[in-house]
Amino acid sequence: MILPVANVLTPEQVAAFRERLGAARFQPGAATAGWHAKLVKENEQLRPDDPAHADLRAEVERVVRANPVVAMAARPKAFGPILFSRYGNGQHYGSHVDDALMGGVRTDVSFTIFLADPDSYKGGELVMETAAGEMGYKLPAGSGIFYPSTTLHHVAPVTGGERLCVVGWIRSFVRDPADRELLFDLDTARHALFKAGGKSAEFDLLSKCLSNLLRKWAED
Repeated sequence: MILPVANVLTPEQVAAFRERLGAARFQPGAATAGWHAKLVKENEQLRPDDPAHADLRAEVERVVRANPVVAMAARPKAFGPILFSRYGNGQHYGSHVDDALMGGVRTDVSFTIFLADPDSYKGGELVMETAAGEMGYKLPAGSGIFYPSTTLHHVAPVTGGERLCVVGWIRSFVRDPADRELLFDLDTARHALFKAGGKSAEFDLLSKCLSNLLRKWAED
């Protein structure tokens, strides 16, 4: 499931992130790429030893964990690395799949949270390469896209302005993406049913199914 999520960061948080990153030190993005991804990765990333890195990473993890849609879709257990990337004119990230293990954490769900307004730069779409064809995403600042880490994807070349974003990886309590999508659909239906009619026998039955499937599939 490829899921856009609006307003993961508030406008105030986006502004604060931009201010901190504007004064921070960056390094070539290839420094954090695997041996094959180095060949197609051309961007810059916040240096892990920059004073802003730890604070911003903690804030991203906090807001992502607290987001109710992400909680339903990703079922986060642990977070891998969280990186802050910028792309200038001509920079891009070619086709690749994310490493299965990053920072000692299995990657089940990848995410990108956009920090630049989409009309402030040209190009730079996050493109998912699926059996149905390519799907490009360029979301408003503060919004994010969450997708299975097994997905081939790339970042289209930036042809003007600057693309600024957060990228990260989640280990889910539920390993299989099809199982996560089924739980998400059940949980979405359960919330809609409760909103329409409150607690009912049908709501309780859906809740039972959701809880028992999660109990069956969740990893400790």
